[in-house]
Amino acid sequence: MNWESLDWEVLDRLRETFLSAARTAGPYWHTITDLECYDFTFGERIGWKWDAVLAELKLRGWSPPPGTTVLDWGCGSGIAGRRVVDFFGAASFSALRLSDHSPLAMDFAEHRARQLFPGLPTGRAATDGPIGVLVISHVLNELDEPARTELRALAARAETILWVEPGTHEVSRALGGWREKLGASLQVVAPCTHRATCGVLAAGNERHWCHFFAAPPAGVYADSGWVKFGQRAGIDLRSLPYSFLVLDRRNITEPAGFARVIGDQPSPRLRPTGPRLDQGAPEKGYARIIGEPRLYKGYAKIFSCAADGVADLTLQKRDAPEIFKALKHASEPMIYRWTRHGDRVSAVEARFP
Repeated sequence: MNWESLDWEVLDRLRETFLSAARTAGPYWHTITDLECYDFTFGERIGWKWDAVLAELKLRGWSPPPGTTVLDWGCGSGIAGRRVVDFFGAASFSALRLSDHSPLAMDFAEHRARQLFPGLPTGRAATDGPIGVLVISHVLNELDEPARTELRALAARAETILWVEPGTHEVSRALGGWREKLGASLQVVAPCTHRATCGVLAAGNERHWCHFFAAPPAGVYADSGWVKFGQRAGIDLRSLPYSFLVLDRRNITEPAGFARVIGDQPSPRLRPTGPRLDQGAPEKGYARIIGEPRLYKGYAKIFSCAADGVADLTLQKRDAPEIFKALKHASEPMIYRWTRHGDRVSAVEARFP
């Protein structure tokens, strides 16, 4: 598939389906061409979100259980499962299993995975047995009650869960609800800097939601094919909002010290200066900014999430000029420890300077 062979009418139909307020009655894949066109465009953009999540997990020191099975549930074209296998390496896993209500989608996803990972056993998911890594991507707004029941059963079998969704208000808050339920039996690895109750879901914070922005690959804005796609689909190529959740059933210890920022597009390449995280364990004392920092002349307003809840804070440029500058062009997770006087930040310690 390339821009010359792309069927734009197929993309138009798929876009209308995705934008429809009503759930689709059955699979929306009619032909292999549907899946090829989707995988090349909409699917690739989802892949960029997965790239951002997986890069963060590496920065946190997290890796999946070795030699285990990956199950891509609701796989569609299989973009999410392929990204996970490719990032950690096919040799890290024993098999890639696929599940979708569309047999055509599973055929396509299996074929593409076999092309990329010829040595990795790939096929449709079994109805029982352990799951090492449960991969879930962009499904929440399509789940009916039977699907939610199935997903809960799969989560109960999974050793780890990697879940990425659109960064919309409704979907993100729904994902937060799953965090609260699943967090009773699995440990929260990300995006949180803590394992306390989600502060965004507390009473009075209904207008807030936990989301981030992935950066598209370099050169996308200058690519005529992507520019045409963005215009035709009504998509801002610069904006890739997403929400995500990573859970782990393994025992994860908690090293001292941690807080973090949720949201905006990240800052120059960041490297951890503190101790390496133990398999993605939270760091006490840090907080994460939610949404986009609101930058003004001489100060920034940031919505911070930490173990003690969420808070709307003010950071004066003169108090932390380097941090203020980093907020403008973040490219990796922003995690900070604040020194506060009320709602004003007087000093900042960056986890990834």
